[in-house]
Amino acid sequence: MKGTSPKPMGKRAAPPPSSRRSVGLKELAAHLGLSQTTVSRVMNGSAGEFRIAAVTQQRVLKAAGLLNYEPNSFARGLRSKRSYTVGVMVPEISEGYSALVLGGVEDTLLQAEFFYFVVSHRHRRELLEGYPRLLLSRSVEGIIAVDTPIREALPVPVVSVSGHRHGRGLLAIELDHLTAADFALSHLRDLGHRRIAFIRGQSFSSDTRPRWEAIRRVCSTLGLRIHPELVVQLEGTEPGSRPGCDAMQKLLAAGHRFTAVFAFNDASAMGAIAALHENGLHVPRDVSVVGFDDIPSAATMHPGLTTVHQPLREMGQTAAASLLRLIREGVGRTPQPSILVAPRFVKRHSTAKAAT
Repeated sequence: MKGTSPKPMGKRAAPPPSSRRSVGLKELAAHLGLSQTTVSRVMNGSAGEFRIAAVTQQRVLKAAGLLNYEPNSFARGLRSKRSYTVGVMVPEISEGYSALVLGGVEDTLLQAEFFYFVVSHRHRRELLEGYPRLLLSRSVEGIIAVDTPIREALPVPVVSVSGHRHGRGLLAIELDHLTAADFALSHLRDLGHRRIAFIRGQSFSSDTRPRWEAIRRVCSTLGLRIHPELVVQLEGTEPGSRPGCDAMQKLLAAGHRFTAVFAFNDASAMGAIAALHENGLHVPRDVSVVGFDDIPSAATMHPGLTTVHQPLREMGQTAAASLLRLIREGVGRTPQPSILVAPRFVKRHSTAKAAT
């Protein structure tokens, strides 16, 4: 009697992709032993910007295919006919201000399983005018504008970080510039500095005017005189320390004496220190320097930069959380025009008592 030959034992064939259970971001990240942020950056095509290793990218993409990864926001969008996507406008993407704010925005949006588009405009007028419409054409449900003016009313809620403009459907996340100026200038005054040079921000920066107004008010309160010949303004749109270096070279070329510098941001403070060193001046023995923002490299440069800490990552988190709330509640419901964020002062080694 013939028996039926047993079927060979082995691995079960994988079901076709359409019948496999999909996994979300959290499960995929746990399977790989990576953070959700890293996996999201790979899947969103932004791994190169954040220098994620090629081998890690390959691991993520391979696992996403094998596990049938499906972004939860995509599935939700199909069911609800929503995009679960926001747009983020920044002047540039580089180490410093924008990158730190973006990190905070990303933290919050990932938790809410929202996608986001990032566009950088480099202060070009045609991009500033065109990007809001471009983002709307991508069905974004809201926009976060980082140090970027929004000049027209939009049909979606907008949250600005240092935008300093209030209006219907727009919420501003702003630093307490008055307290920030008081921290820096009180510190320099207590060290005996009276001839203080100032490096103002570029005319296009949203923070330039409110920060300078705060400096003027605090100087008046502290009895410090602002010497017009010791005030220079950053020029050009080049990122990094070069504009600060050029501004300091201009100050030094004028030949006016000063013992301290309060710079618009850390990048310009670093450029100023480089120019001072090139001209044979020691920081802080000859000139004290105070920056603004407290970017990561401020702590590791030589000398360590005394600066005003602006909680940029937290500001990004607050901006994203506020935008999600406005999306839920509707564009016309903005209970407050702005949220004021507190700075703190970080004393390092770029300031000392004024030379006598």
